[in-house]
Amino acid sequence: MSDTVDSVIVAIDGPAGTGKSSTSKAVAAALGLRYLDTGAQYRAITWWMLHNGVDIADPAAIATVAEKPSVVSGTDPAAPTISVDGVDATGPIRTPEVSAAVSAVSAVPEVRTRITALQRSIATGAPTGIVVEGRDIGTTVLPDADVKIFLTASAEARAARRAGETAGADLAATKAALIKRDAADSGRKTSPLAKADDAIEVDTTELTLAQVIERVVALVEERRAAK
Repeated sequence: MSDTVDSVIVAIDGPAGTGKSSTSKAVAAALGLRYLDTGAQYRAITWWMLHNGVDIADPAAIATVAEKPSVVSGTDPAAPTISVDGVDATGPIRTPEVSAAVSAVSAVPEVRTRITALQRSIATGAPTGIVVEGRDIGTTVLPDADVKIFLTASAEARAARRAGETAGADLAATKAALIKRDAADSGRKTSPLAKADDAIEVDTTELTLAQVIERVVALVEERRAAK
């Protein structure tokens, strides 16, 4: 795409294992856009909480320190980064310990309010546009996004993909963990996982990653051409 095209904000939502990250990064790279993994921001603040001994079973304790950590996201789709208080947390936020705790931390309203404001600031500050992936982007964070995509896939397909990312992973346990995460994300009171009314749903169960990327790129290009 030309550098002179209008800026565009793309929201890509959906549950874990639908291909959001791979799709979002590839779409951003293909279209010359920035990229923001909002889940990484919640993981980063969760990692900070665990690292600092905060009781993640106590929402009040989490709320009290929600504003403390400085979270900075690098938005290059080729090499997205995240740091907390100046420390590179790109690797540490992907541990099983963080994965097990992130739903509890991200459900706390004070955490969501803080991170949502950060996400909006990053998205509106991207000069040529940005692809923002998460679970509440099209509904809560960026309800006026130019393009809204909601990725879905069967629980079996999602579990197989997730298990394939980790050597020796147990497929049944992975599926159970995904279903538990779905319930937590969809059932939380503040900004639950949900498909926006004007989002385009793309079921990735039977699609290759390349096919999903091609579909989303086409949708964004159509929107850019119409602006």
